[in-house]
Amino acid sequence: MKLHVNCDGGSRGNPGPAGIGLVIRKDDDTILYEFRESIGETTNNEAEYRSVIKALELATGYDPEMITVEMDSELIVKQLNGEYDVNADNLAPLHNEVRAIIDDYDVRFEHVPRHTDFQQLADDLVNEALDENQ
Repeated sequence: MKLHVNCDGGSRGNPGPAGIGLVIRKDDDTILYEFRESIGETTNNEAEYRSVIKALELATGYDPEMITVEMDSELIVKQLNGEYDVNADNLAPLHNEVRAIIDDYDVRFEHVPRHTDFQQLADDLVNEALDENQ
């Protein structure tokens, strides 16, 4: 089975209270799972990475033949695709964690606009997680 995952992370303040949200769906856009979680105080980019890590942990549970991770963070996508170096000390361990997870899977990372339906849903889930913990 091929899976698509839209994930997002954000913080209110940078750093500040942060949350993650993600949507796992099949190739035909049938939603399999939605997830949101408050993750404490962190930076925006750390939250983005944490959303990818959680998304991959959940998606690999479906034993997919391929996973396409879609995000609106161009920085994170380009770092994960090897187009940008990871220069921030706080992001390097998170980047390495993602790389370790994907070693056994066919995973692709794609940048998508925030306003696409499933990316907007992931963003909404981030905000719901943040609102729940105010």
